[in-house]
Amino acid sequence: MPTHWAVVPTCLPRVVRRCHACTGNRFRTTGKFRVNANHKLLDAWLLALCEGCGDTTKLTVFERTHVRSVRQELLDRLHHNDPRLAAQVLQDGTVLRRNRIALDWDGAWRLDTGPPQHRDPAACVDVRVRFAARIPVRPVRLVAEGLALPRAEVERLLVAGDLVSTVPLHARRASDFAFTLRR
Repeated sequence: MPTHWAVVPTCLPRVVRRCHACTGNRFRTTGKFRVNANHKLLDAWLLALCEGCGDTTKLTVFERTHVRSVRQELLDRLHHNDPRLAAQVLQDGTVLRRNRIALDWDGAWRLDTGPPQHRDPAACVDVRVRFAARIPVRPVRLVAEGLALPRAEVERLLVAGDLVSTVPLHARRASDFAFTLRR
């Protein structure tokens, strides 16, 4: 029976973007939005604060959009600063490209391995890892953290063929995968 792990976000990731006011390049998103109306056209931004100087930057969600083409439910969520909407906006590839930003997930996620299970130490362990959000992380790091092993030991298991997966475990990954540990 496979074991299920989950990589889940704990907070909003930091935004990597150069600050125009200082030499900083990391911004904290507070989950607050600003909506501006100009006649029948709407603009919406997600606000972020520079970690260096505290200056505010606006990440464009949409601009110059006719008011009728924006769903009322979306507009309500923008006005109420919905934190789930902020997370969705930061996961949207169009928003990332439009604003020329990247996300820094360091310290913004955790690995849930479920309750401890008592197994035969000589038995194989099948693990399925599910990502709740597109958080890029090296599977080797997840394996080491989930099994409470040093990374050097995980590397040794890989070389010995005791740790196998259908995906490369050294490259960053943001989608579900599985691995087997043979002992």
